[in-house]
Amino acid sequence: MKNFEFAIIASGQSIEDDGFLDALFETGCDDVTISLQKGALIAEFNREAVSFSRAIASACEQIEKAGANVERIEPDHLVTLSEIAERCELSKAAISLYTKGKRLDGFPSPTVKVTSKHPLWDWYQVADWLCSNSFIDKETVIRARIVKEANIVINSSKIEHDGFAERLEKLEAAA
Repeated sequence: MKNFEFAIIASGQSIEDDGFLDALFETGCDDVTISLQKGALIAEFNREAVSFSRAIASACEQIEKAGANVERIEPDHLVTLSEIAERCELSKAAISLYTKGKRLDGFPSPTVKVTSKHPLWDWYQVADWLCSNSFIDKETVIRARIVKEANIVINSSKIEHDGFAERLEKLEAAA
């Protein structure tokens, strides 16, 4: 078993409600820190599990069983240049050069806000490119893909009715 750190952004409950906190504990969430940040309920996990996908899926199931609505998993799959630099421990200037093709070719194009001053990249695509150029390990790419898929599923359906855990585990097994 390994430890995995991630956060779930949730809604529909209050951290001031002892009933919610008790329900969380009763579902098995003894590895979570709950806080309120920028108006959102944040559940930060340090979860021991056999896989990253199992850690995320079980945490989502427990949050929902306790009565909250899972909104998304973080760290998010949409990233700025600064976040890319931080996640791969390179300078922002170096990442900027990669995005412009001045050091290596093939850096992914932004996927959101393409024409703005602050474009966003798909972390999974960037992580895959970084891994193929030996900047990060394959495990980081796998986790990026799982978080992206988890957020797609969360945004499109109810977790318990969509084979959520199975979809995430298949992604990890295929990698």
